[in-house]
Amino acid sequence: MTMEFAGERTLMRVFIGESDRCGSGPHKGKPLYEAILLTLRQRGFAGATVVRAIAGFGASARIHTAKVLRLSLDLPIIVEVVDTEERIQEALPELDGMIGGGLITLEKARVVLYRPATSGEMEA
Repeated sequence: MTMEFAGERTLMRVFIGESDRCGSGPHKGKPLYEAILLTLRQRGFAGATVVRAIAGFGASARIHTAKVLRLSLDLPIIVEVVDTEERIQEALPELDGMIGGGLITLEKARVVLYRPATSGEMEA
């Protein structure tokens, strides 16, 4: 899969909140970022990453921040995945059912390297 995956692909970013829960499906009630990650893995995606942001705001314009004086339990979360446009389009209806509020973006990405780490690299 390493060389076959190189080339033009699609990057999907899912912007949600840390306290969001999955609204439907087999992962209903779990943290939404975890449910999305598990769903993408079960669908055989090449990989996905969950990033926890230190600050942000969405459609409500309410600022969520990790500042000590304004500690938020609902920090922004971004789930990123790169795969073919077709595979991402196939997953969108399922993700739509899981997500209450949030934002999903798609953009073109050029994959130049994709390979698993060797066992020695993983121990570091």
